[in-house]
Amino acid sequence: MIHYEYPLNERIRTLLRLEGLFQKAFYFIALDEPLPHQTALFAIFDIIEVAARADLKSDLLQELERQRQSLELLRHNRAIDTVKLEEVLDEINLCLKSVHSLAGRLDQTLKEHEWLANVKQRASIPGGVSGFDLPVFYHWLHAAAELRRDNLTAWITPMLPIYRGLSIVLKLLRESGQPQATLALKGCYQQMLAGRNVQLLKISLDPTVPYVPETSANKYAINVRFLCFTEMPPKSCTEDIAFDLGFCNL
Repeated sequence: MIHYEYPLNERIRTLLRLEGLFQKAFYFIALDEPLPHQTALFAIFDIIEVAARADLKSDLLQELERQRQSLELLRHNRAIDTVKLEEVLDEINLCLKSVHSLAGRLDQTLKEHEWLANVKQRASIPGGVSGFDLPVFYHWLHAAAELRRDNLTAWITPMLPIYRGLSIVLKLLRESGQPQATLALKGCYQQMLAGRNVQLLKISLDPTVPYVPETSANKYAINVRFLCFTEMPPKSCTEDIAFDLGFCNL
């Protein structure tokens, strides 16, 4: 199944963006060639940009603490797997400590390495990181792969508590919604939320179905319109489409 996720508030939208950027950085750091390492570095720049919001750390701490307290109440519930519960609580407690311990700004590395700040500034210009613009960066790209990987790992490590925190929050959020078989009549589906609190919609679709969901939603209603992927530009579907829909909320 292909899982399409649609956040209904800015906090979850930010966490999803950061998750994607971290995963992109991890993937390209593991490779050896210069261009993947350049891509990984640019992903780190994007992480710094998104995570620079002053309230991100407090948002994570608040949500993790709220989840910890909710799970603590389940300790004496006989229907709960206590071993699994303790594992999750231990993970949350460790993450709380690591996020609490974050000190200073995430862009401290850029302040310590002026040439990195120059690279970040030039990266917003198409072709702006050419060798004739940034000879120091060009030299770094031609260093040994092990050196580049060690540098990238060192630069992303201070941000890992943020990644661990958002991973726990998103995992719990995704697991909160049970998918339900749903049918979009003539490619369209609409549902009123009637006061239901939803933070994330998850639309699951068979990958062999050549349709893509176009979603719009607010606190009152959701609308899903399926587009035919095999046509360019994509056109609205007129067939009935079966899909799974999950409402996720913490």
